[in-house]
Amino acid sequence: MLFKPMALLTAITLTGCAGVDLSTYQGERPVLKLEEYFNGTIDGWGMFQKRDGTVVKRFKVVVEASWEGDHGVLDEQFTYSDGTKQQRIWRLTKTGEDEYTGTADDVVGRAQGRISGNALQWAYSLRLPVGEKVYEVTFDDWMYLQEEGVLLNRSVMKKFGFRLGEVLLFFKRRGS
Repeated sequence: MLFKPMALLTAITLTGCAGVDLSTYQGERPVLKLEEYFNGTIDGWGMFQKRDGTVVKRFKVVVEASWEGDHGVLDEQFTYSDGTKQQRIWRLTKTGEDEYTGTADDVVGRAQGRISGNALQWAYSLRLPVGEKVYEVTFDDWMYLQEEGVLLNRSVMKKFGFRLGEVLLFFKRRGS
């Protein structure tokens, strides 16, 4: 049998890109209901790490969230460790039993999200200002609901398929 290195490399590459199947979390509890968790005031603390693990930015975020029927608004107020501030307003729509879309001024097109059990997988492209330039980057965003109103969030940021770094974020609902 003749071995073809390129075929093996292609198979390994495709397998490595497959990622975790969201349905893996179907039986996990507590069950995440986006319109219930993101309703009221939520505090968050996070950081951005470059691909080598260096933390380059830390932040606090306060989210004021509300829902009317299948439509939600998340007003995020960020304060970064260097003193800068930023606002992002997400407009979310529940499009199916466990499916959501979202828009924000710096999001390109629509974000797509699905929930299974305690997990949300959220994918979108974002216009990211860096100095005088603006880059379009993609986010593979995973959130996991824990007990006592805690939500863990890990986002991998990429450009042209190359990993730039990740955002780690911890949310806590007020009053939980």
